[in-house]
This record gives sequence, structure tokens and C-alpha cells, in this order.
Amino acid sequence: MTTPGKRTGLGHALYADGVVLSGDINSVGTISGGNTPIDQTAINQLAMDRTGGLRDGLMEIVSYLNDAGAGTAHTKFAALATGNETLSYCAGTSLGDPVACLVAKQANYDAARTQDGGLLFNTQAQGSGYGLEWCELLTAGTRVDTAATNGTSVDFAAATSFGLQAFLQVVGFTGTDATVKLQQSSDNGVGDAWADVVGGGFVAVTTAPGVQRIQTARNLAVERYLRVVTTTSAGFTNLQFMVAVAKNAPLTTFAAA
Repeated sequence: MTTPGKRTGLGHALYADGVVLSGDINSVGTISGGNTPIDQTAINQLAMDRTGGLRDGLMEIVSYLNDAGAGTAHTKFAALATGNETLSYCAGTSLGDPVACLVAKQANYDAARTQDGGLLFNTQAQGSGYGLEWCELLTAGTRVDTAATNGTSVDFAAATSFGLQAFLQVVGFTGTDATVKLQQSSDNGVGDAWADVVGGGFVAVTTAPGVQRIQTARNLAVERYLRVVTTTSAGFTNLQFMVAVAKNAPLTTFAAA
């Protein structure tokens, strides 16, 4: 019997720099993050006293061997890129589902042949610049727009006062340009008209695959409801993308990437 609200690990998705790798992934062994506590215990204290230190993040991914070309996990991870990669692990593909996002350096791509003849590859992605960020989906998995569109909103239950971060994974694109941006409202547009989030617009999309991360001012007030809209100046006929956003309940700062 399943308790209401509890979920399985079925129907999840993994994006890496605009490439959907879900069908090549065996498991995601570890998703971890947080800060490194700094000991500030004085000699007159009777228990440990700690403050938050550097943020970090980690994803450990186990993938199958699929060397069919572009868009496969092997093609993506075997290159052992030296620059940052952006991973988004979606625990479900419905609006509002949790998403773990990580800007990371890939540390390895190790093969292991199992006793039954299977072949699996282990990849460790270590946080680079921001640490792990738990977000929520503002698109139902990969959204497909064929023209400028106002997306469905997500209710975040309350307004916040410390800005947000957002991730855009562009899977496919046909056209000249498309701009993806966030809009907000206090009451889902009933009396408070939808308005652009200041600093909540991504750089115009002109090609795919691709990925972007943005963050607003740290003291920005963000309304209860958010949605994703697309606009264009010269037109597009196909935009496949995913957006995830993290609204900050406490003040959150990041090191430079």
C-alpha cells in the first residue's frame, strides 16, 4: 500500500547541457549538497558551535553503453569535458515536481562489467561554483512551443523576499530566435496581472542543444505564482525546453563560477 504523497523513482528524467539522457541512465546513485560546516566552538561552550561554510554538490550517475551517436550518454560523458556541465535530475515530469540542478565538473567515466555480462559506466559530477540547487519544474518535463506561448502557472504557496535562480535546458530549436522568461503574480493573474520577474529572462535562444542558469538580485521580492512564457522577434516553429526554478526562502549567496 502506498501512502498518499509518497512516490517511487519511476518516470524520472535527466538533462545534461540540453541533452535528454533519461533512456540511457541505469540509476543516479547519489544526489548530495549543502554547505560544509565550519567549527566555531569556543572554550567556554559545552557543545559544538558551527556556521555554514562553502556550498557543494555531487551527482553520481550510472549509465548504459549506447554509442549510437549524438544525444546519447556515452557521447556526452566519454568526452570527459574539462569545462562546466549543467545537470538537471527531475524527480517526475509534472509541473511543480522537484528538480536537482548542478553546475559541475565531470571527474570520471569508469566502465564496470557485471558478472552477468552487463556493462555499466559510472560518472561523478562534482559541484563547481554554486553547489546543488533544489528547484521545482515550471514546465511539465520537456515543453514544446511552436509559437510565443504563456505557460501554465505553478503555485509556490507563498511570496519570498530573497530572489531566485532558474535553469533552462534547450533540447531542440527550429527558427530564428525565442526568448524564455519568468512571470509572476500574487493571485494567479486574477486581480494581479502577470508581470515579468526582474532579472528572470534568459538570453535569446538561437540554437540547440544548450543550457543557461540565471539568478536575480538577492533582495528581490518574488510573488506566490510563477509561470514561463516564450516570446520572439523574428519567429520560431519549434522550441523544446525545460525550466526549473528555486525560490530562496533564506538569503542565499554563491561564489563566482
